[in-house]
Amino acid sequence: MLPGRGVGCLPDNPLGLSWHDSNWIPMLNSNNILDYFSERSNPFYDRSCNNEAIKMQRLSMDQLSNMIGLEYCLLHVQEPILYVVRKQHRHSPTHSTPIADFYIVAGIVYQAPDLLSIINSHMMSSAYHLETAFEELNSLARFHPSKGYSWENRRPGQPTGPVTAPPPSPVKVTGKRDIEEASSQFQRLRVDMLLVELTRKFPLPLPQALQAAPQNNINNQQTNEVSKKEMKQEIKQEMIQDINIKQESQPTNSLSPPMRPPPEKKFKPA
Repeated sequence: MLPGRGVGCLPDNPLGLSWHDSNWIPMLNSNNILDYFSERSNPFYDRSCNNEAIKMQRLSMDQLSNMIGLEYCLLHVQEPILYVVRKQHRHSPTHSTPIADFYIVAGIVYQAPDLLSIINSHMMSSAYHLETAFEELNSLARFHPSKGYSWENRRPGQPTGPVTAPPPSPVKVTGKRDIEEASSQFQRLRVDMLLVELTRKFPLPLPQALQAAPQNNINNQQTNEVSKKEMKQEIKQEMIQDINIKQESQPTNSLSPPMRPPPEKKFKPA
């Protein structure tokens, strides 16, 4: 068995493999990390790569950019604990296609998972937790012929084994109440803030009767204003008519003195 390989890991699944060589770990640095990765016992290393050809010919690693084919390069360095090695296929000196990434943490080599493996892992984890929740809810469902279906409110600290069905006429014990934890001041304020923000972003729709009420109020106000104006005009016309009647009843020449009857003649005695 290769050193560092976990027991029970599938050989066809490289994401479950790890490798290390304890003789190299104290001496690892950015200059010899590719030599450490190219050890024959490393299962992640492909001996048909250009790195192996250059190593056999004792050439400089700078010649990798002039070759075409599979190669390994040092992608990222965070000394003294983290190194990232990339496996890629070179097409030209300026173009290459990444195939896989390997990260070396404290001398132990792992293969970085691809995006498909990450998505599958999260989906399987979500499905597992949903299935567990459904099984738990199914175990809490109860049915009674006289009451129908109900849910058992299981409190923490109670046994998690199978629960028998409730009796047909349960007897309530007076003086005992369920202990409920009171919410904190921070929780109450936080809930109020969230409710205010939600109602501000998504206002509640008004019913049709309330929507029509402002229109009716506006129409009533307009009709009241029109009727008030008509009443004022009628009052003004009546006042003008009264003034005209009074003027007609008075004499036309106000400067002439009032008319008096002729004086009576006095007869003298003979």
